[in-house]
Amino acid sequence: MWYPYPAAMAEIELRNITKVFSGDVVAIDDVSVDVEAGSVVGLTGPSGSGKSTLLHLIGAIERADRGTIEVNGQDLTQLGRRRLAQYRRTLGFVFQRYNLLPALTALDNVVVPVLPYRVDFAKHERAVELLAAVGLAGRERSLPSQLSGGQQQRVAIARALIAQPSLLLADEPTGNLDSTTGAGVLELLLGLRQRYPMTIIVATHEQLVADRCDLVIRLRDGRIADDTSQPPPG
Repeated sequence: MWYPYPAAMAEIELRNITKVFSGDVVAIDDVSVDVEAGSVVGLTGPSGSGKSTLLHLIGAIERADRGTIEVNGQDLTQLGRRRLAQYRRTLGFVFQRYNLLPALTALDNVVVPVLPYRVDFAKHERAVELLAAVGLAGRERSLPSQLSGGQQQRVAIARALIAQPSLLLADEPTGNLDSTTGAGVLELLLGLRQRYPMTIIVATHEQLVADRCDLVIRLRDGRIADDTSQPPPG
């Protein structure tokens, strides 16, 4: 089976998205958002505001109960399980807890997402390139237990980029890191966007992260409290 290869950076349109969990808990309530291709978007708000749920809806980890989610013109709410699985393979995911496989080296952890598929690139060569791009050249054979938290998150970022995704979704990527290490991971993500063109959506409670995004969407009780475009750095 071929690995689906993204053709362009993701452009996203959410219209009247609602997600209700068991017990009538409304996690996302009538949210509409436009995300330009190539932008970095920050989802902020207090705990329980719906940041992670909205990220999971865009990543097709959860299904919306109402509304439409279009990514590059494709409505995710109309896709079956097989097509959704294909869509998820065109994305990159970065999580707060790294989710590295402890028995695998850094190199093998990066390769894991594309291991079962035929691709048009050399898997291990790209993994070596990505580890160098995130500042881990020479650590290819290290196990996760031999790496610091910041280094493990860098491996997770390299893993998310192995298939050169059109969209990178990051859920509290600096949440388990101290402020200095977290700032370094943020700078890395923003710098990688220049080398590997993609759209990035980051769910975060940290103002430092939000301040570096092109667009900040603040959620409260599952609804958009406000959205703000950031001025270009000057």
